[in-house]
Amino acid sequence: MPLDTYKFHDLIHRCFRCGYCKFPTNWMDTNNCPPYARFRMEPYSCGGRLWLTRAWLNETLDWSEHLAEILYSCTTCRNCEIKCPLSFNVDIVNMVVAARGEMVEQGKVPPAVKRFLENIDLHGNPYGSAKSRRGAWAEGAAIERYSGQEYLYYVGCTGSYDTRAQNSSRALGVLLSKAGVSLGVLGAEENCDGNEVDKLGETGLFEMLAEDNIARYNDLGVKKIITLSPHAYNAMKNLYPRYGGDFQVFHYTQILLELINEGRLDVSRGFDAQVTYHDPCFLGRWNGEYEAPRKLLAAVPSLRLVEMEKNRDAALCCGGGAGNFEIDLLGGSESSPARRRVREAAATGATILAVACPKCLVMLEDALKAEELEGMLAIRDIAEILAEAGGTE
Repeated sequence: MPLDTYKFHDLIHRCFRCGYCKFPTNWMDTNNCPPYARFRMEPYSCGGRLWLTRAWLNETLDWSEHLAEILYSCTTCRNCEIKCPLSFNVDIVNMVVAARGEMVEQGKVPPAVKRFLENIDLHGNPYGSAKSRRGAWAEGAAIERYSGQEYLYYVGCTGSYDTRAQNSSRALGVLLSKAGVSLGVLGAEENCDGNEVDKLGETGLFEMLAEDNIARYNDLGVKKIITLSPHAYNAMKNLYPRYGGDFQVFHYTQILLELINEGRLDVSRGFDAQVTYHDPCFLGRWNGEYEAPRKLLAAVPSLRLVEMEKNRDAALCCGGGAGNFEIDLLGGSESSPARRRVREAAATGATILAVACPKCLVMLEDALKAEELEGMLAIRDIAEILAEAGGTE
């Protein structure tokens, strides 16, 4: 395929593999890129991946499933963009996504990626689960169906179907309702937000999901949306406006902080534990929200917040982005990002690792079991912590 057909042909050659993208906070640790940390081979680094992509687009390297797996192992965490000192840094992830788009166009994607996309196309979720079970998480929680309330509570695929994440979905719904927030859910009528579809390069499917969701929300009169997942927050806040989606979108931590500041959310019961917080990539690096989760935790009596060495824009991704929470191209090793992250959390002396993303919740809890740290550390969503502190658990 001629390079001049590629959207970023005039930029991709500018990466000369200086290595800045590998560093988190200092020059001693080169393990902040999730695929590179997992495989410790240059092709899996940001610079190596771009060089391979350029060679493929220049037709000096043939496509192979291994090449595709290297491109799809990128979690789109944006660590490379944050660390890169060059002006084209804002398009590094865009270049990876565009290359994936070329592979999608040619039908040359890894089998796991193909299954992921097909399941969303056919079932509205990456798990291939029945649409009728999408609202099962709310059973017994007395959360109303959306019918013109102030907020639509969008739960998302992981929060709807994963049995562990369902607990945080329910905790948040009950917490918001008890605080007097006017909200409703779509239940079985909810559909995938499409953030991972976009990052996997399937533009056509993403457009279909976005347009379908926007039309449904407009028909229902939705103006404001609270998302459980930062991934959905990113898609609805930053991508849906391209297709006419004009909604006020909030991640749940932003709403809960507002409720505490207004005195509408009582957490006086407290939460007696030392807690460390994991920054989700799509809340932090993608949307610049680092403080709302920390202010929430700081507002809980008896909770003692300690930071991991890698935090905020230097945080280590859990490895679940761009569909890897299900595709799992980075697992199977003690060097997987999630296992490295729980070890880092345990090293702080915290007994609770707090998260604000259902994908992070699932990835890190699985890693905790693999590391045999269950007696030392527990993974809790911030909504679960506040529910306990407010007596609504």
